[in-house]
Amino acid sequence: MYRIKLNEFEGPLDLLLFFIQRDELDIHDIPISKITTEFVEYVKYMQVLDLEVASEFILMAATLIQIKAKMMLFTGQDDTEEEEDPRYELVRRLLEYKRFKDAAADFSTYEEEHRKVFYRHDFSGDDRTDESLEDPGLQNLTLYNLLKSYRYAMDHQPKEVVHNIMRFNVTMEEQIDFILEVCKSSEYVSFLEMIKDMNEKLRVVVTFIAILELAKNGYVGIKINNDLSDFMVFKLADYERIPKAEIQYDEY
Repeated sequence: MYRIKLNEFEGPLDLLLFFIQRDELDIHDIPISKITTEFVEYVKYMQVLDLEVASEFILMAATLIQIKAKMMLFTGQDDTEEEEDPRYELVRRLLEYKRFKDAAADFSTYEEEHRKVFYRHDFSGDDRTDESLEDPGLQNLTLYNLLKSYRYAMDHQPKEVVHNIMRFNVTMEEQIDFILEVCKSSEYVSFLEMIKDMNEKLRVVVTFIAILELAKNGYVGIKINNDLSDFMVFKLADYERIPKAEIQYDEY
């Protein structure tokens, strides 16, 4: 998996923590309205570098808006039933993320300090036997012998098994042609019906992405069923064949 760092923020929690520390806010009492506005503004102007990373920011923005809506109904004082603060789960995640981030910073400091230390490598004068040890199983227990045993164990680990991965023969161009051909014969085409004969999961994924690309370029439309179990694809204009050069799509 490739991880992409957006500017100085590695994820939505990192961005939220930046806002809290910058404005010196109480992490246990987050002003959800203020922080939601700033977070949504950042998402609007953020350049999307990776679909997975961008989806994390969009999900967090939706979560903040949901918490903001709940806060409008949350009184904090209920004599009949104890009501949980809508911010509780977000605060818990932020505190957990902050602990890991602080720990990572500490490790980075230790690593930097360790670079300034040079250890001796001549152990020829070390005593190999400690006569004070009563347990015979601990004889010759020195740092040199311990490291030597560790190195031997690491060198004799089972070899890593390499699996050959077969690449499926499916392209975006093929699935775009397939979708356009299917839409010629029917006014509405069910996505489930479209993929019923596809055995490879990768081909299904590429077909779904191809539908999104065609919809983005204005060649097909999408209509979701009321029960959200399927969606219909339909053409937006009459066409015999759309030149491939006119269809712009991103590489995945």
